[in-house]
Amino acid sequence: MAIIAGVNIPDNKRLEISLRRIYGIGPTLAVQVAQMVGIEDNPRVRELTPEQLARIREVIDRNYTVEGDLRREVQGNIRRLIDIGTYRGLRHRRSLPLRGQRTRTNARTKRGPRKTVAGRRRTVTRK
Repeated sequence: MAIIAGVNIPDNKRLEISLRRIYGIGPTLAVQVAQMVGIEDNPRVRELTPEQLARIREVIDRNYTVEGDLRREVQGNIRRLIDIGTYRGLRHRRSLPLRGQRTRTNARTKRGPRKTVAGRRRTVTRK
């Protein structure tokens, strides 16, 4: 396995797919990195030469924020929103959706499994 940005990327997959294992590199960025390095035809990682791998490492380290630095930056942005008390920060603090989604139903991923609440019993008054 090749190590790029501190991540083991799989040898048996194509370059553009393997690069996506790195946090902060998606489909578009993977294609851009391959073009910047000058690799064409999207070969498998095991078919790359050590020089090409070194160039990929260099391009990613020099031009992009990935892995630990990116995670730290994102967490810092969220912490800042919480500290200054913005609406988005409050939603983060309460673990609720922040982009206007409904929460009466759905939002299960963010809120966790259902917690059943016992319903109030109605008292029936008879005349």
